Amino acid sequence: MKYLVFIVSLLVIFLLAFLVSNNKRHIKYRPIIVMLVLQFILSYILLNTSAGLIVIRGVSQLFQKLLAYAAAGVNFVFAGTVNEGATPFFFNVLLPIIFISVLIGIAQHIRLLPIIISWLGWLLSKVNGLGRLESYNAVASAIFGQSEVFISVKKLLGHLPKHRMYTLCTSAMSTVSAAILGAYMTLIAPKYVVTALILNLLGGFIIANIINPYEVSKEEDIIEVQEERQTFFEMLGEYILDGFKVAVIVGAMLIGFVALIAGINDVFDIVFGISFQRMLGYVFAPFAFITGVPLAESVRAGTIMATKLVSNEFVAMLDLGKMKDLSQRSIGIISVFLVSFANFSSIGIISGAVKGLHEAKGNEVAKFGIKLLYGATLVSLLSASIAGLML
Repeated sequence: MKYLVFIVSLLVIFLLAFLVSNNKRHIKYRPIIVMLVLQFILSYILLNTSAGLIVIRGVSQLFQKLLAYAAAGVNFVFAGTVNEGATPFFFNVLLPIIFISVLIGIAQHIRLLPIIISWLGWLLSKVNGLGRLESYNAVASAIFGQSEVFISVKKLLGHLPKHRMYTLCTSAMSTVSAAILGAYMTLIAPKYVVTALILNLLGGFIIANIINPYEVSKEEDIIEVQEERQTFFEMLGEYILDGFKVAVIVGAMLIGFVALIAGINDVFDIVFGISFQRMLGYVFAPFAFITGVPLAESVRAGTIMATKLVSNEFVAMLDLGKMKDLSQRSIGIISVFLVSFANFSSIGIISGAVKGLHEAKGNEVAKFGIKLLYGATLVSLLSASIAGLML
């Protein structure tokens, strides 16, 4: 049965992408098939083999150790402000982002990170049918984050046509930054975080190849990464502050969105006799079902998926943690779906980031913002569907 559901899922996702394609006649099917096969192989290894278990366990232990180091710094500053046994979200989940950000900064400063990004980008460009810049941007987005990544290519922004900007922004919205992975792993199982990260990276190229197919000439396929040389301690201070900004911004968004959703739920409950999230759950239930969630759990799963879309992944992950009666299969599928930046607020974040570097391009991104979210959501559905096939 799950194989039939998966086939239906692929047909629906690809049809939804095909319907809004900019150039249906020039869709390159070969790289799509190659990347889809790679998704099958990698997700099977990560979710169903002893080798995958070793990788996941290693990544999990690494982040547990890093979070323990981060906790030392957090406890030094905030010791005594929390009741014994309490686990405040801001201290235990968000503030460790600062330390992860510092490690990324060090890897960037010693020239290790650019080498990794460059080689992975080159390798991906051989299979995705797109340019080296698009491949670089996808890998860099998974390291730096959806807004910070554009700083590294800011000199190129003014020269990029609209179709290439769309692909760059799709990668940024479909992936998640390395600095925030540790925070996710405190809320959902690490194996789903790692699996989603890899699936989304390839899925972003698949959906972009359908919605936004184009050719990149050798003359256009040039990467000019903007780098500003700093002293070690200048870099350290910058990345510490960047990590803190991310933690505070995510915390502020959580306060606003959780409060807003609670208020809207009450209004809908009074007026319609059903909460806003529950209503969205019915809308998203068919999508939850085609990803492999059992029919009996599809409404609750759809509620979590919709919550992520209208708020953010942290709010949805917290809600998922409260649903104790979901099957492990459903939890795995939903978890993979949640690991991305595909939500309405990301439209503003990405367009604002680009506008800060190049105003005209930022306005251009804002105009295709809804289509950008549409494509990134299809990427999440594709990743969740493949996870559903493997679980």
